[in-house]
Amino acid sequence: MSEPILFTDLALSEPVLKAIQAVGYEVPSPIQAAAIPVLLQGGDILGMAQTGTGKTAAFALPLLSKLDVKQNDPQILVLAPTRELAIQVAEAFQKYAAHIPGFHVLPIYGGQDMTSQLRQLKRGVHVVVGTPGRVMDHLRRGSLNLNNLKSLVLDEADEMLRMGFIDDVEWILEHTPATRQTALFSATMPREIRKVCDNYLRDAKEIKIASTQST
Repeated sequence: MSEPILFTDLALSEPVLKAIQAVGYEVPSPIQAAAIPVLLQGGDILGMAQTGTGKTAAFALPLLSKLDVKQNDPQILVLAPTRELAIQVAEAFQKYAAHIPGFHVLPIYGGQDMTSQLRQLKRGVHVVVGTPGRVMDHLRRGSLNLNNLKSLVLDEADEMLRMGFIDDVEWILEHTPATRQTALFSATMPREIRKVCDNYLRDAKEIKIASTQST
């Protein structure tokens, strides 16, 4: 038996490792072990994984490890199909960034007061987690500046397709820097999602995780 990979083997930043240890994680799940090294190196990934496989940590941990807290414009944008998932992912970022002083993450979704979102965006955030419609609203108003965006994550892409958001997702992709790193996660791979991958991901590493494993 080969030794299991540990989080400490994965070249994550010191503050991120500290947070993982506090949460009690030691051994990465299969999607985390496969995705973290690629994302740390700046590569694109296409991850096929069900909910419950630990995919939020698979993208949050490496992207937080590369974050520059001194830069107050959003560096990471995560698109999620529902407000529940947006809030959940934002909370996970907050937890993994517990030892990064001055870190700000903002969930933005419809049905929530626009004024407080505008105020927080103006003050500066490092990570934005949002539903496509609300992200588009902010981009159209000019209240969300993605000029310095480094990484974009499409979480549960097949759900966004099912809910009719795929055109919005493509519109947002068109309004982000071409130099960005992109990670797309989907439980299934319908033709339309494959097309998004072909159009917007560069040499993406495909990672498939059997749905029987959950963390």
